[in-house]
Amino acid sequence: MRALRFRTFGDSSVLHYEEYPTPEIKSNEVLIEMKAIGLNFADIYRRKGNYHLEGTPPYLLGYEGSGIITQIGAAVTDLQVGQRVAFADVPNANAEFVAAPVDKVIPLPDFVSYETAASVLLQGLTAHYLTRDSYTIRPKDLVLVHAAAGGVGQLLTQIVRLHGAIPIGLTSSMEKADIAKQAGAEHVFLYSDNWVEQILTLTDQRGVDVVYESVGSTLMNSFEVTKIHGTVVFYGMAGGDPVSVDPRFLMDTSKTLTGGDLWNVLTTREERIRRAGELFSWLESGQLQIASPTTFSLSDGQRAHDYLESRQSTGKILLLP
Repeated sequence: MRALRFRTFGDSSVLHYEEYPTPEIKSNEVLIEMKAIGLNFADIYRRKGNYHLEGTPPYLLGYEGSGIITQIGAAVTDLQVGQRVAFADVPNANAEFVAAPVDKVIPLPDFVSYETAASVLLQGLTAHYLTRDSYTIRPKDLVLVHAAAGGVGQLLTQIVRLHGAIPIGLTSSMEKADIAKQAGAEHVFLYSDNWVEQILTLTDQRGVDVVYESVGSTLMNSFEVTKIHGTVVFYGMAGGDPVSVDPRFLMDTSKTLTGGDLWNVLTTREERIRRAGELFSWLESGQLQIASPTTFSLSDGQRAHDYLESRQSTGKILLLP
């Protein structure tokens, strides 16, 4: 098979599309012929050496994708060859074939395409736990969503709406502001403006109930627009590392800083299937809309990485084998 891999950390030029041995599955695994692979900022962090990677070079990126089962292990009893499946947390996905443990495989309903599955699972499950586990969205909450035109941002905005709360978006351009509004944001502000003052004015200086902070470098600004007894949920650092937060600051302001990691939520197969099933039901009912992804050939992985890092994208980026 062929795969996209790298031997040293660096910019996108370290990625090379080349021959690689097809995985040999274990008794509790299935072999999946990949049809669509999700590209995420975690892949950028890993390529640069800023994120944990197991094993030794050459490395294979990718944790999310969809495809069709071509082989099953001896201990696998409830999956079949020819079945359409997807996953959100199986490594080495940047390849034509992936060996996946059965407990991480999510069967796909007929109405969910390969591209939709690879577009929604990682970002959708992230938005799901952020609104259920990191902070439980309540009706009429004022919710500030950073990068509201991005993949997770659009899904967060829609799920916030589903729970009867009021999403407020932050974006980097008017074009992206329009996208955030289409996703359901009640108000949208630009990073280039004095958004802290604008949000405080909007809320009569009270502040919002919760901020979903994915930029990192804006962490203290997020605290400024959070009400007393409010919460900042930190889940990403796409704009740079956050400053350190003194616990005394949290005590003095009566505000909460929390975080979360999807892998600490998806601890069982039942959890994966249950949470994915809720996402799929929202898709089927039309309550959740997925923006059309931008697709690149897996062999064109360098350009896909550059495009993601350029921040031009407003939806999911997929690699197609």
